[in-house]
Amino acid sequence: MAMALPSRAADRRVLSEINVTPLVDVTLVLLIIFMVTTPMLQRGTDVELPQAQQSEPKEEERITLILTREGRVYLNTQEIPRARLRDRLVALARNRERVVHFRGDTQVPYGLVIEVMDALKAAGIETVGLITERPPGAARP
Repeated sequence: MAMALPSRAADRRVLSEINVTPLVDVTLVLLIIFMVTTPMLQRGTDVELPQAQQSEPKEEERITLILTREGRVYLNTQEIPRARLRDRLVALARNRERVVHFRGDTQVPYGLVIEVMDALKAAGIETVGLITERPPGAARP
């Protein structure tokens, strides 16, 4: 009795399907990496801004002075002591136009705001823009 052996031509079939499992695995890993790192890229200081009907956000490179409710002062994203604020403002304003955008928390004592404004004036800053946010539901002009 003879046994039928499979022919070699039948074993050499071309597999035309692409295995997408590694592609899906790599894509999911990249997605998770981007989801974790994206919030870390947007560093800022949490400040509760006052509300104004006519506020208009502008995105540009600028000097931003942030005053938190705890009394800490940030120049752009770097915290600086209030005693050195004037010196740092003079150094920054020397190379740029003399405009500072001020973000102050609504709970900051008025005397502290005046102290910061006095440092701006002493540094020769000519224009100070106050950053506010619109109240919820306010109509755009």
